[in-house]
Amino acid sequence: MKLSKMPKDELESYSYVELAEMILKEEKKSETIVDIFKKICKLLELTNEDYENKISDFYTSLTTDKKFIMLEDGTWDLRDHHSSVVNLEMTEDDEEDLTETEEEIEEEMDDMAPEEYHDMDDDAEVDDTDMEDVDDIEEDDLTIIDEDELDD
Repeated sequence: MKLSKMPKDELESYSYVELAEMILKEEKKSETIVDIFKKICKLLELTNEDYENKISDFYTSLTTDKKFIMLEDGTWDLRDHHSSVVNLEMTEDDEEDLTETEEEIEEEMDDMAPEEYHDMDDDAEVDDTDMEDVDDIEEDDLTIIDEDELDD
């Protein structure tokens, strides 16, 4: 049913945000907040004083309700009427920027590392003599400890 055909008492049962949603659905076009609220005031037969006293609260309600979106031209519409397009393609410039960033991060990480790290040779062999003993441990040699025992 069109809003203009609805009885006033039924219209009064809706919040301003619900009426705004109904107006935008019915008209199928974006509108300024002023135009939307003027239409609500006309439907509810509100005075100019009511309009002036309630427009800021209406604005706050629209901005916090996720069903509405403000468009670039300053008009408002329902979010469902608009899609978000995300461009995931990378250009060569983007790849170069990313590579530069990775290199910068690596340099920063090297600067933050302790001196011993810088003295290490990447090809140096690790002393794993202690690890050889791990293979000789039998399951019977292991002991299960309760969490309470760990606190002691």
